[in-house]
Formats: sequence, C-alpha cells, structure tokens
Amino acid sequence: RFLARRTDSKFNKVILKRLNMTRKSRPPLSLSKLAKFMTNKEGKIAVVVGTVTDDKRLFDVPKLTVCALRFTETARKRIMKAGGECLTFDKLALRSPLGKGTVLLRGPVKAREAERYFGKAPGVPGSHTKQRVRSKGRKFEKARGKRKSRGYKA
Repeated sequence: RFLARRTDSKFNKVILKRLNMTRKSRPPLSLSKLAKFMTNKEGKIAVVVGTVTDDKRLFDVPKLTVCALRFTETARKRIMKAGGECLTFDKLALRSPLGKGTVLLRGPVKAREAERYFGKAPGVPGSHTKQRVRSKGRKFEKARGKRKSRGYKA
C-alpha cells in the first residue's frame, strides 16, 4: 500500500488491488503453469498474488524466481531444489519497487467446482451446466431426456 501511494507505478496499483481481493479471486497457480508462462523469460521474477502449489505432473522444475503470498511445502522445496528462489512481497518491494523485470501472473478464477453449476439451465440446448443432483444412483434423474432407452436423449 505504501508503494502504491508513493509511486505512480501501475504494477503497484494492480498488486494492491489483488491483495485486497477475496480468496475466491486469488486462485492458486500450479508449478507446471508457472513454468509454462515463464519459458523464454530468464532473469525475470514471476509475481503471483495467491498460492503457488506443487504439480506432480511436472517432471523437472526449471530455475525460477517466484514471489507469492504463499507456497505449499512441496512447491517451495522443488523450486529451491532447482536452484530457484521463493520471495515474499516485502522482499520484492526492496528488490524491484516499481515492478521492473517482473511478470505478473494469476491462477484460473473459473476453475472452481462451483463454477460448473453456473450458466444456462441444464438440459437447455447449448448448455454445459452441471445439474444439481442429490445422488448419482440408478433412481436419480435417469429418466426421459437422459437415456436413449427412455424416450429420447438430450
């Protein structure tokens, strides 16, 4: 907040705005996505206002300098092991107060499970909305419109 007020840097304003966001708007970013976004950006600092999580699918972690609110234990371990470093925002403020040489990243906001239920009503043509069903058993919502053998399948 101090830097956002004292400097006219757009980077600091965005960081301040994202720090004040709800938990929902600060989704986690996996190591594999981080590595993908940081290819061909050697020497730059990846800045994530959120958590950096580990990804077992990523086999070898490249050397990265990452600044984030939180790191999971395994993510921090793997970044350090690859010769990278994990920074906090106060360390970043000392290193690059105006956000020079940084890449600002964010996780997928719409990847939450709850987002699947939003949108056009389930059953409407062109809708990919998940329906709210009490249970997935034989007796629950498996009649007309769900199976070819029961009239039609939508």
